[in-house]
Amino acid sequence: MEITDLKIRKMMTDGRLRAIVSITLDQMLAVHDIKVVQGESRLFVAMPSRKDEGGIFRDIVHPISAQARQYLEQQILDAYQEQLALMEAEAETAEAVEPAAEEASAPAEAPAAEAADPETT
Repeated sequence: MEITDLKIRKMMTDGRLRAIVSITLDQMLAVHDIKVVQGESRLFVAMPSRKDEGGIFRDIVHPISAQARQYLEQQILDAYQEQLALMEAEAETAEAVEPAAEEASAPAEAPAAEAADPETT
């Protein structure tokens, strides 16, 4: 099994939910609504689920082996961290560019009038 495509669909900062992810496996099967969640001690991946009649959430799709779960989680969390770093870098660049743009758009000061030289008049 190989993840042949991975898309971070949405990033969040409020609450414990950090991202919604979609993956494609072996260019054959798409899995949507995978969640990146902030746990008490670390980020983890929650597979798509729905609430059953008893109010318990059940995974709709999930890895069978611990090795497959570890592979999926590592790939998804790595992509999330890369996207987060990219967003932070873009925010820093925007902050650095914003003051420079304000300075460039400020009206230029008129040159000071030169004092008349008494010898030339």
